[in-house]
Amino acid sequence: MSNGKKFPPSKPPKTNFQLWLIASLLLVVIGIAYFGKTSGQQKITQTKFEEIFKAGDIKKLVYNKKSDQVLVTLTDEAAKSEKYKSLLGNQSSNFIQDSPHLYYIAPDQKSFQEYYEGLRKTLPKNSKVPDLGYEEGSHFLDQFFEYGFLILLIVGFWILMRRMTAGGGPGGQIFNIGKSKASLFDAEKDIKVTFKDVAGLDEAKVEVQEIVEFLKNPKKFTNLGGKIPKGALLIGPPGTGKTLLAKAVAGEAGVPFFSLSGSDFVEMFVGVGAARVRDLFKQAKEKGKCIIFIDEIDAIGRSRGKGSMPGGNDERENTLNSLLVEMDGFATDSGIIILAATNRPDVLDPALLRPGRFDRQISVDKPDIVGREAIFKVHLDPIKHDDSVNAKKLAAQTPGFAGAEIANVCNEAALIAARKDHDHVDMKDFQDAIDRVIGGLEKKNKIISPEEKTIVAYHEAGHAVAGWFLEHADPLVKVSIVPRGTAALGYAQYLPKEQFLYTTEQLLDEMCMTLGGRAAEEIVFGKISTGALSDLERITKVAYSIVTVYGMNDKIGNVSFYEASRNESFTKPYSEATSETIDSEVRKIIDQAYMRTKELLTDKREQLEVLAKQLLEKEVLYQHDLESLIGERPFGKKTNYQEFLDRKTEEDIPEAEVIKEEKPADAEASSTESEDVEKEPQTENSSTEEKK
Repeated sequence: MSNGKKFPPSKPPKTNFQLWLIASLLLVVIGIAYFGKTSGQQKITQTKFEEIFKAGDIKKLVYNKKSDQVLVTLTDEAAKSEKYKSLLGNQSSNFIQDSPHLYYIAPDQKSFQEYYEGLRKTLPKNSKVPDLGYEEGSHFLDQFFEYGFLILLIVGFWILMRRMTAGGGPGGQIFNIGKSKASLFDAEKDIKVTFKDVAGLDEAKVEVQEIVEFLKNPKKFTNLGGKIPKGALLIGPPGTGKTLLAKAVAGEAGVPFFSLSGSDFVEMFVGVGAARVRDLFKQAKEKGKCIIFIDEIDAIGRSRGKGSMPGGNDERENTLNSLLVEMDGFATDSGIIILAATNRPDVLDPALLRPGRFDRQISVDKPDIVGREAIFKVHLDPIKHDDSVNAKKLAAQTPGFAGAEIANVCNEAALIAARKDHDHVDMKDFQDAIDRVIGGLEKKNKIISPEEKTIVAYHEAGHAVAGWFLEHADPLVKVSIVPRGTAALGYAQYLPKEQFLYTTEQLLDEMCMTLGGRAAEEIVFGKISTGALSDLERITKVAYSIVTVYGMNDKIGNVSFYEASRNESFTKPYSEATSETIDSEVRKIIDQAYMRTKELLTDKREQLEVLAKQLLEKEVLYQHDLESLIGERPFGKKTNYQEFLDRKTEEDIPEAEVIKEEKPADAEASSTESEDVEKEPQTENSSTEEKK
């Protein structure tokens, strides 16, 4: 992966000046503590001591047994007199009361005692003779504790300085607050991700592979007069692999990789964000060729001027300004490329998106069925699974899933298999994992009355029959009345065709299929329930889009009131009269769809009853069950799921045929085996029954 060039060596660490300073201060304190007893006393000879003793100017004598020092304390009058001023010097007025003034060194204790007794005998009888006292000598620890407060003060100050400079907790990094928080990864040691680990993003990989070429062989492009792009912006929904793609670029290019998020620039202090931007690019320039990756750049890259107070100082804008200047200040051959990722490109500042800063905008969308299959293969590799697990079938069951969601499904399947004490993960475990991700955890302990269960069964059967006999609707692939999640009493899965354009007929048929649940309740029970909440929300959005966004209504005409920034607008772009017309047309479309659905289900009442009874018996039905119960779709073309099954590999065909022969076993066995064969796709259009 590496191009053979070594990275420029980083600067050698600076000498820890603070540590040497503190060590020196501690030595000074210890020296003072050890020698403090004599540092303020004047040494005298034995002759001078004898002279002072005979003059009667000694107030106190103390013999130190440890050091053999004779500590002499003068009387107050003698200490202040001119007689001893030359001996004591200018310190005569600074002595603490009753502290020794002078000392001399005796040969030993016995000799001094004899000498002392001899001196006493030479004095007149009425002379004032000081008594001789003894002391064992102060221990080093005594001196240490005497100056302990000073030592603790110095040590505490040193620790505080270390915390402020190195950042040891809340309130730390006071002196380094303007330093960048980017994490530096060495491509040869820390980054193990390559393009082989990135699946399902073929178009995006082609784009970013050129970035690798720019870093490995820049002269190939500059020789022709071209300039290396300075930045690339990865745009896509959450979980699609934007960060993974950036790591793969760094791993393939073999260059240092600075990684941080947009929020790392944000701080409570003014000017910190801009300082961190400058420090980040300073570090990058020292490395030479490298990649700077800023995740969630919308944290600092929002459009300037929106939401700020007049006359105020917006720290985020200062940070963005600094980033804009740094990005546009590189030499064309600097070898530094900025990658950024966001799932909200609409809020970014136009100056950030212009050529010269982010020259390329790379779309990282959710994968299609081929991409999902490739992603499943990557995540299946480390999992112990048996031969029944088919990545193609799993891809068909998960339309609309991003890479992170597919990884979650694989992980959930492994956990479910471990919970069941399986040696390998089988297809049933993956099916349970998909059901859990889509509908939530199965509520085995939730008690549902027979009446409610019957309503849910007919509701889901209504969806199934309507979708089966409407040409432009997505036919149901799996329906379940097993309670899941917090309020879902049943749900349905569909495999919608991956398309970008929808006709009016398709939208209306989808509305009719969505209304099939409520229509079935009214036809069978003569009353409706609250279980159609999510269905009503969906058809209301579709109906308003038909009228106000897509211009598919004859009365409103070819007019679209869609605004990308409508959430920030407090005024409607049409009059009150038009608003009333829109409401009237939406209600008319919904009423017509509902009546059409009721007519369809009334005509297919027999099929509705058959499916509802089978649901009450088995609780789970699949598309092949619908074919055997109510016949094939009367439109002469295969469903999306059937087309997918026809594209499967030859080794899968015998397995499917064998399982179809085993299908007419008892109810529970049929449900389980069909899960193993025709894996049931997931729903972007899933119907969720909610209990209100």
